[in-house]
Amino acid sequence: MTKPSMRALTLAAFASTFAVAAISPLSASAQSATGDTSSKKIALSNNYAANAWRQSMLKSWETTANDAVKRKLIGSAPAFTTSENQATEQAQQIQNLILQGYNAIVVDAASPSALNGTIKKACGAGVVVVSYDGIVTEPCAYRVTFNFRKMGEAQIDYLAERLGGKGNLLEIRGLAGVSVDGEIHAGILDGLKKHPGLKVVGSVNGDWAQTVAQKAVSGILPTLPKIDGVVTQGGDGFGAAQAFKAANRPLPIIILGNREDELQWWKTQIGTGYKTYSASNPPGAVTVAFWVAQQVLAGKKIPKDIDIVAPILTLDEKQLPGALAKTPQGGVADITFSQEETLRLLDGKK
Repeated sequence: MTKPSMRALTLAAFASTFAVAAISPLSASAQSATGDTSSKKIALSNNYAANAWRQSMLKSWETTANDAVKRKLIGSAPAFTTSENQATEQAQQIQNLILQGYNAIVVDAASPSALNGTIKKACGAGVVVVSYDGIVTEPCAYRVTFNFRKMGEAQIDYLAERLGGKGNLLEIRGLAGVSVDGEIHAGILDGLKKHPGLKVVGSVNGDWAQTVAQKAVSGILPTLPKIDGVVTQGGDGFGAAQAFKAANRPLPIIILGNREDELQWWKTQIGTGYKTYSASNPPGAVTVAFWVAQQVLAGKKIPKDIDIVAPILTLDEKQLPGALAKTPQGGVADITFSQEETLRLLDGKK
């Protein structure tokens, strides 16, 4: 995750048009490396795909990769997903990709550290490694991440304002062991230190999936006192709402995560005066990782000690209609990045 001393380019919110042109007032002439990558091969190693966010990520990767191949910017760029969220399985997958001669590997990692040995072997073999979303700590890898810690802290700040600084919270965490879960949780703890009147009285893992979250919340609700707010990680908001409804419990303030099902649910609640907001790392930011890999292969010099921080996509009630109009059924509100937009992000760190 971004260290305090590192410079980071982030956006807290996007207009409902999702106009990425608003990324930065940087020069329009971002510096592109022009080395020939038309025969190079880039692979995506993905540790998990059993939710809408990961499925949207894979679609964004496929669309961008296929277009880059057609434009002869890259030779091939397939995606590979392990059957389970197991670091040992993903390490073997990466080892196979090295043997198959891939020039670059983008990794959404099952663990921040368990893959480091394999990542180091890849770098030693001359493979460009870009970790994304679930990042790795091996120094030889580039990192495309999000300010997940600030995303978690912002939820507590919002609930503190809405609840007058006091209330009981339920925390729904993500996939255990992945860096994303740890960073959002750390941000929530940061927020609780500032607002000691808020108490987390229960915690479950929702695995960033609606059905898993609903089952987990349903299981813990009978043991909990009145819940005033629910802090989440994405993919779990609608499941939480369904669990409270089934238990005939008062509906708390649930922070949402840009999934289509929860945005649709939010739309139905607005007429009742229900207020919340929705925020998530956009799955389409995997395209930043793709272009980072392509540009490094083309000869662009990018420091490895600076995390490349992509923006969090935040939606308020006014932006909800525009977001829903652009979000496919079962999908996630999203933005993707072109090569030029990625270069602006990169060159903004100079």
